[in-house]
Amino acid sequence: MTTDTGAVADTNRFQDVQGVRDALKEVNYLADDGIAGVAFLADRLGKPILVEGPAGTGKTQLAKSIAEITGSRLIRLQCYEGLDESKALYEWNYKKQLLRIQTERGDNEDWTEMKDDIFSDEFLLTRPLLEAITADEPVVLLIDEVDRVEVETEALLLEILSDYQVSIPELGTITAKQIPLVFLTSNNTRELSEALKRRCLYLHVDYPELDREREIVLAKVPDITESLADQVARIVRSIRQLDLKKAPSVSETLDWARTLMILNIDTIDEQTAKETLNILLKYQTDIAKATKELSVDD
Repeated sequence: MTTDTGAVADTNRFQDVQGVRDALKEVNYLADDGIAGVAFLADRLGKPILVEGPAGTGKTQLAKSIAEITGSRLIRLQCYEGLDESKALYEWNYKKQLLRIQTERGDNEDWTEMKDDIFSDEFLLTRPLLEAITADEPVVLLIDEVDRVEVETEALLLEILSDYQVSIPELGTITAKQIPLVFLTSNNTRELSEALKRRCLYLHVDYPELDREREIVLAKVPDITESLADQVARIVRSIRQLDLKKAPSVSETLDWARTLMILNIDTIDEQTAKETLNILLKYQTDIAKATKELSVDD
């Protein structure tokens, strides 16, 4: 790894918004114009995308699908409370450094030479953020559930998201060879800092409309009929309108559709819906409420 103060290479991945939609559809991600438009602009502007919305609405899958259609390498940083620089950015291989020091101790090597040796690429352990900007090939960087980290940890992201570079005291400033397409996902468990938001394009991914969710079911569940997909989408939509602790996600909609296929269900009656609510809902209070209030039209 070497420091680089030159310009970051910029490569346009998409020709237009419709091209993004069409390409995503080919990998079974059904994007609307809002999603496709933000992805297109992020590519052209070289800016990260902050994707917020309820859990299970396809935020993470969007990044994975963009990586697939662009032939990019997907690098994922899964955020969690306590995430620090050594797990997100880089750390030194202290054991290997110590071994080198012990090995060279009798060679009369002065400290300056030793320091230059042990603080070199050979002893650097790259983590997802550094790995993404030092990659030679095109990269999609997924910073997943960024709202789980502490506010202080967001500072680790700012230099990378502003200038696509990392400053390592022992090595200098490392600048990206190409601009990765960056997705930050958030489930809104806390408010993100203004500094982080300012560096990103914003995209809110909500539960899909009825027609789009039906299309998602048809695309993702092999051999399902249009009639059953329509029933699934309509019932899920009605359940989401209840006052629930957690509404069913799109992934749970797909799980329910697959369950019905396994059970050889062609038409969902009220009894079938109630008996399989545990696939859609994960809290007993929600199941009880849906059982009481759910009705299925013939």
